[in-house]
Amino acid sequence: MARVYNFSAGPSMLPLEALEKAQKDLLDYQGSGQSVMEMSHRSKVFDDIIKEAESLFRELMNIPGNYKVLFLQGGASAQFSAIPLNFMNKNNKADYIITGVWAKKAFQEAKKYGDARAVASSEDKVYTYIPKVTKEDIDPEADYVYICMNNTIYGTKYPYIPDTGDVPLIADVSSCFLSEPLDVTKFAMVYGGAQKNIAPAGLVVAIIREDMLGNARDITPTMLNYKIQADADSLYNTPPCWTIYMCKLVLEWIKEKGGLEAIKENNIKKANLLYDFFEESKLFKSPVNKEDRSLMNIPFVTGDADLDAKFVKEATAAGFINLKGHRTVGGMRASVYNAMPIEGVEKLVAFMKEFEKANA
Repeated sequence: MARVYNFSAGPSMLPLEALEKAQKDLLDYQGSGQSVMEMSHRSKVFDDIIKEAESLFRELMNIPGNYKVLFLQGGASAQFSAIPLNFMNKNNKADYIITGVWAKKAFQEAKKYGDARAVASSEDKVYTYIPKVTKEDIDPEADYVYICMNNTIYGTKYPYIPDTGDVPLIADVSSCFLSEPLDVTKFAMVYGGAQKNIAPAGLVVAIIREDMLGNARDITPTMLNYKIQADADSLYNTPPCWTIYMCKLVLEWIKEKGGLEAIKENNIKKANLLYDFFEESKLFKSPVNKEDRSLMNIPFVTGDADLDAKFVKEATAAGFINLKGHRTVGGMRASVYNAMPIEGVEKLVAFMKEFEKANA
């Protein structure tokens, strides 16, 4: 079986063990005589799957009992609207910290529903750093503060959790979900699309503190009302059953690997292989502020667009795919999510060294 090293920012690699388990169960899930793709979401068999997925989330992330775990649809982008509709409901204000395209899109969406304010932005330096924000910068009357924890396109991640005082903090963690331990109690809500680190595309996992629920605006569409979804245990309508099943398999894999502390340790090793190489390389450079570098998404450049294109072409031919940078910034980007084996990064670095010898 020939498998490439897939450095895509999403949809991304899944653990081989999870894929093999899914393959084994594809036609007959645990003797039920049917695939998970075929079974009713109201069946006892699927009910066990979704409950086990929630239980694993709670165990791995130490999620307290006063938080709901929701399995939703519509991608992270649907939450850009759902969040102000559900939570911008007391003073009709919200503070946003803009650290990339996705935070900016969420901010622009929130402005449709109330007084959304950009507290700080790193757009002045093409989002290559995380702005320092203190409690004094936050409007105490804001209904919530919104951040994007890890910025997929630009390769930055918050090195700290902002102190927002009594104002609830909400975070999009799509591209760093389950990559390391996270203190859920610091947030009123964390959420993320599954297609980076959790499962195939089609699922959003939202972890919401219960006291935040129940105040959605009257105009909130039923499918975007978190209280309705919570009361229905994520089964108000047919959920993405197969994706939730795959999520369960990935969570089992994380548990078998030793949990999030072990996952973080491995992710640091992988990221440092690349960052350490950039420090000594005469050709490849990281454009990201050192203290704000992501463990998951690692952009790099040569400074020559033609040479970047040559590198991507030759790397693809060598079995390292999806290294082309996002169209808005160019260059290259290696996304090294949980499922990327360390040997994939080692081989990429070795390839980069050979490319540098031939082209520097």
